[in-house]
Amino acid sequence: MISTAAGRGDASSPGRLLAGARRHAGLTQAELARRLGISQAAVAQLEAPASNPRIATLDRALRATGAKLTISAEPRERAVDESLIRQQLALTPAQRVRGLEVMYQEARELARANATSRGELG
Repeated sequence: MISTAAGRGDASSPGRLLAGARRHAGLTQAELARRLGISQAAVAQLEAPASNPRIATLDRALRATGAKLTISAEPRERAVDESLIRQQLALTPAQRVRGLEVMYQEARELARANATSRGELG
């Protein structure tokens, strides 16, 4: 996630983030350009929704608005239960196959019970 220290701007894109910080500082693109020593057109390019400036460039531009760039990384939640994977890897191939056979048989029994409850089997 990218955000400014004061939470100004839209952190969904660097361009929107910079534009929000500039507006919050009460600056025009031309005024920000003068502070950065670049053209107003260059500021407009930095603020474009699809812009992808280097972090150093974005940091410099945000500093010129009085904002501070902060970047953080947080661990993702695991999508799978790794303990189950480790448990399966501890089994021999034959044990894994037998486990699949048991699950297959149980699934067939559930399907049969379901069909019976719907009156499909006599």
